[in-house]
Amino acid sequence: MNAPVIERPPAARRPEGGGLPARRAVIRWAIRLLRREWRQQALILALIAAAVAATVIASAVAVATQPTTTAQFGTAQDAATVSGPSAQVTARVAALRRQFGRVDVIETRTLPFPGSVQDYSLKAQDPHGPYGGPLLALASGRYPAGAGQVAVTSGVASALRLAVGGTATIGGITRTVTGIVTNPQDLLDQFALVAPGQLPDPDQATVLFSAPGTDPGKLGPGVTSVGQAASGNVINPQTISLTAATLGMLLIALVGVGGFTVMAQRRLRAFGLLAAQGATTQDLRLVVQANGVATGVLGAGLGLLTGLAGWLAYRPTAQASAHHVIGPWQLPWTVIVVAVVLAIAASYFAASRPARAIARIPVVAALAGRPPAPRATGRVAGAVGTAFLVAAFLLLGVAGASTGGDGKAVGALVLGFVALAVAIAALAGPALSLIARLGGRAPVAVRLALRDLARYRARSGPALAAIALSTLIAAVVCVASAARFGNVLDYAGPNLTASQVVVYTAAGPYGGITRATPPPAQGGQGKAGPPSSAASDAAADAKAATAARAIATSLGAGAPVALYSAAAGLTHAGPGRNWSGPVYVATPQLLAAFGIAASAVRPDADILSMRPGLPSVSQLELYYGAGAGSGDGGDGGQGAFPCPAVSCLAAPVVQAAGQLPSGTSAPNTVLTEHAVSALHLGPTLTLSGWLVQAPRAVTAAQATSARGTAAGAGATIETRNSIPSLSVIVNDATTFGIALALAILAMSVGLVRSESGRDLRTLAATGAGGATRRTLTAATAFTLAFSGAVMGVAGGYLAAIGFFRTSQLDGLAALGSIPVANLLLILLGTPLLAAAAGWLLSGREPSMITRQPPD
Repeated sequence: MNAPVIERPPAARRPEGGGLPARRAVIRWAIRLLRREWRQQALILALIAAAVAATVIASAVAVATQPTTTAQFGTAQDAATVSGPSAQVTARVAALRRQFGRVDVIETRTLPFPGSVQDYSLKAQDPHGPYGGPLLALASGRYPAGAGQVAVTSGVASALRLAVGGTATIGGITRTVTGIVTNPQDLLDQFALVAPGQLPDPDQATVLFSAPGTDPGKLGPGVTSVGQAASGNVINPQTISLTAATLGMLLIALVGVGGFTVMAQRRLRAFGLLAAQGATTQDLRLVVQANGVATGVLGAGLGLLTGLAGWLAYRPTAQASAHHVIGPWQLPWTVIVVAVVLAIAASYFAASRPARAIARIPVVAALAGRPPAPRATGRVAGAVGTAFLVAAFLLLGVAGASTGGDGKAVGALVLGFVALAVAIAALAGPALSLIARLGGRAPVAVRLALRDLARYRARSGPALAAIALSTLIAAVVCVASAARFGNVLDYAGPNLTASQVVVYTAAGPYGGITRATPPPAQGGQGKAGPPSSAASDAAADAKAATAARAIATSLGAGAPVALYSAAAGLTHAGPGRNWSGPVYVATPQLLAAFGIAASAVRPDADILSMRPGLPSVSQLELYYGAGAGSGDGGDGGQGAFPCPAVSCLAAPVVQAAGQLPSGTSAPNTVLTEHAVSALHLGPTLTLSGWLVQAPRAVTAAQATSARGTAAGAGATIETRNSIPSLSVIVNDATTFGIALALAILAMSVGLVRSESGRDLRTLAATGAGGATRRTLTAATAFTLAFSGAVMGVAGGYLAAIGFFRTSQLDGLAALGSIPVANLLLILLGTPLLAAAAGWLLSGREPSMITRQPPD
């Protein structure tokens, strides 16, 4: 009898390439590879962590330090601002209350600090109002509850020497001080707080209310909504932070390409063994890509923790700088999450390029440890880079043509810089090939270094692009800052030096506007001697003059320099080109104080100025008479050129006078005797104040004492503000660019030279000494640094030319103030420092000359 036949089910077909189990095994091996070789990948980890941490801290500072809509609206959705006479303010507030019912009214009246150009507010507000709660906080004591009570901020208490429990006469009424208050949304808001209804004559009121679903334009004049405030600033810190994060992660990708390429080629034999055992091309690629993702996750996690710790440590300083309360977790989480995701994505894409190259290597070549020969892509890369360069130039031109800051301009600006970064990355490889050809007649060690850069451009190309991007950032900041701070019309920077004090009379810096005087006594025809004040103001001016001399004596200064102003002002006929700063009169006393001889002034000169480039400005107009002298030329810079003959002088003659002081509140631009006589400005000349030049910086205690002296005479003083100068901004940008470029260079040179270890061993075996090894490293560092600096500075100026060529405000004239010294420091200082560091740190003889190092 035949045995029964048992049919077995067919065996399950194994998926091609091992399927999911194989991929899991490959991913586990990639993670173990990261654990074993973390020292080799420490540079990439450190770069990712540093970029993410910098993004977290920078975005937190940029976003959290900006005033929010809460600073204006509290918890309301709409706000109406009413100003004018007290009766008008009261009537408008009553109308809004009838219209919307539930409102929160904050009434204010502005009062001057005695002896200072600063002022403060007398404010009536309900501490428990429905919308204004975030705008008021109690530091000590209690809120005022009725008539005869007041609470003050710490600044008001210090300036007026008040204490809780004492009395204060504010606004002509004596009240008891009940507490110390503050505005958490604006720590610079100095005010005295009274209970609602205790401010009988307000000159301004803010009415907070909510009218959801109503068009703000239909709510009446002076009404703003939260939506309008949020959408009015398209170029906001969050957008800037996202753009910076994107460029930073592009920097990570560029440097990461080199690092992952070195890692992949170091494990080339291991990949060959894996392929010999049946691993597919996708498996080999997955090893490097999984290693890249793991590196990105680890680096982003470390960077996130480091950034949060750094923010918590820096938050008190940021809060003091921003002048409003910042919560510990008041962070732009959208930007932070995007930065973390971009860091992981940058690591993945940086690993994808070497992953594809490794997967294409034949098994035999991989087992032999022979890396793939670089592909000749110079022409294609050059064409792509040129195309993106042209696109960046055009996009930045679109951004520059818009003066409204709309979405189109923002998009064009961001895309323009991204296209410029892509162009630099694409042109880096061809640039290295060109450099290698140009160095054909260089010494042997230098020639070897240049050829290594061209041969290993899979690593050196991204490194060069990263260095160029870092110097591009510094160059853009330098050029943009010079364009802004170098605007001779809208002059920016510190108001005075640290050793200068200006004592103002009651007329202030623009005395010619507020009061007119009889013609001054002159020494002769066309001679504008020191004018005399009107009889009604003589006593006040005499008291202020006595105070100015007393302040000068207390500071150890010489005699104060009298400052006279006239009813005259400068403007520019072009749109948006306003004049900023006072225009004083060049009296003989003022000229002598700054070492300017009368004979050095041209007979036909109308204006003397230290502002560089002002003598060559066209369409300049000098307005005089009633309404002039306000600093904007009377028409806000929108006049026609040439200006009308009445009360206007077209194209006044401007003479450069570098001896004049440079502060925005100092007499940096003055009218000459010729202009005063020709325009008959004598009747409008007014004593505005005195400039005191101390031998050393004025301390806070001296400033407080001077303020008290001025207050006693009915005058005010002005001291240096905290606005940075152009040199400070440009120097900081230069330092940042050089430091970032050197950090990237250190990583890149280490990667490039580690891959040429065999060449170093061969050179050592043939008798090459330490000088040759030092020359190799120094030449590599110098070439990368110099080429990157040239590309970065050239890209920065290309971006500036593309932007300003279509600008309606300045045009290419904005690029006239070139920070030559700083750009030369970037171009020459960076490569010289890199070469010196490479020479000093690379003299050690390589180990294991007779055998290859283990995998």
